[in-house]
Amino acid sequence: MLFSLPLSKIPTHWYNILPDLPQPIAPALHPGTRQPAGPQDFATLFPMNIIEQEVSSEKRIAIPEEVRQIYALWRPTPLRRAVRLEQALGTPAHIYYKYEGVSPAGSHKPNSAVAQAYYNKQAGVKRLATETGAGQWGSSLALACSMFGLECVVYMVKVSFHQKPYRRSLMHTWGATVHASPTKHTHYGRKMIEAHPDSPGSLGIAISEAIEDTVTHPGTKYALGSVLNHVCMHQTVIGQEAIDQMELAGEEPDVVIGCAGGGSNFAGIAFPFIERNWHRNKKHRLLAVEPASCPSLTKGEFRYDFGDTAEMTPLMKMYTMGHDFVPPGIHAGGLRYHGMSPIISQLHHLRLIEARSYPQAPVFDAAIQFAKTEAIIPAPESAHAICAAIDEALDAKAKKEKRVILFNLSGHGFMDMSAYDSHLAHKIEPI
Repeated sequence: MLFSLPLSKIPTHWYNILPDLPQPIAPALHPGTRQPAGPQDFATLFPMNIIEQEVSSEKRIAIPEEVRQIYALWRPTPLRRAVRLEQALGTPAHIYYKYEGVSPAGSHKPNSAVAQAYYNKQAGVKRLATETGAGQWGSSLALACSMFGLECVVYMVKVSFHQKPYRRSLMHTWGATVHASPTKHTHYGRKMIEAHPDSPGSLGIAISEAIEDTVTHPGTKYALGSVLNHVCMHQTVIGQEAIDQMELAGEEPDVVIGCAGGGSNFAGIAFPFIERNWHRNKKHRLLAVEPASCPSLTKGEFRYDFGDTAEMTPLMKMYTMGHDFVPPGIHAGGLRYHGMSPIISQLHHLRLIEARSYPQAPVFDAAIQFAKTEAIIPAPESAHAICAAIDEALDAKAKKEKRVILFNLSGHGFMDMSAYDSHLAHKIEPI
């Protein structure tokens, strides 16, 4: 069951949650002085027009028309009701999913990549450096850079570099240079290889390498695929569209679900619904789902920490496993980050959102059940949200209650079939 919107319903503004927070997030701290960091402290990494978005007190920020025109290549994305899955579960719950896998890169990540490439181009930047876990962000930034004529270099976490070769192929096709992190191209990468020759890498290490690349190459800025406010804000086109589509369906979700690694996918679907809780007296539950092997929200500490392993980034107050934590090489590489968005961390600390974690075996079981009923093979990251949605539907069945469930199906799994092969052969690690 499909609920579609016309092109005219692509959002015209992003929703900036910062002014609405009941308590502001703690300020970022300069890595050297440990004093609150100001806009100029970020200028080495980001152009000023993006820094202004990061700290903006404006609740609505207009989406440039050139960005909206590119969004129109795949937006509005479909909202579907998973009727076959409901029938298979025998649940009275209604399950809806917002499908971001229709983007050219196959995930939600281009929503921010296109915006960041646009603003960097406007600022005169020639080259962008970034990191990527499973490759969704790297391929999305490669796509965006190709559209705006920017050079792109990507430090891809080594375990995913080898697990997901076709995501590398996407990046190469769109003109990006891709390195398996840790690499021998940076001082920090060489240091890590010397200390840990068999390191699988981590997002924290890859971020350190991308930042070192940025500060050592003139005309280069850094682009981040999650965590920070401007990235989460760009993703709110997802939830805004979903609100309109749920109105077409004649229902409102009782629970809104998204997987969570750094936080952008969850923020994209959840933040517009949180706004409704605050300003329209709605009672949507918001549920962030993470891997049990990297459970920053459910088992991490809420404290200041670096965003990278080399301690080059400002310190942010967030739920963290520790910046030197190297997660196991699970197939949901996009969720292998030691920390969580400071905004999402603050919401969880205030108990305004819920969090849950799953090991990867039941996550893949849920993914396969979804593929057999709804025909879409989901990305391993997105399958975490599916797993939680199925549990919610079964809970509704046990309690014999109607429950409306909405989750963000943030990407397809066509580049992740080796993970499915491992699971079907019972070779996947139960972590």
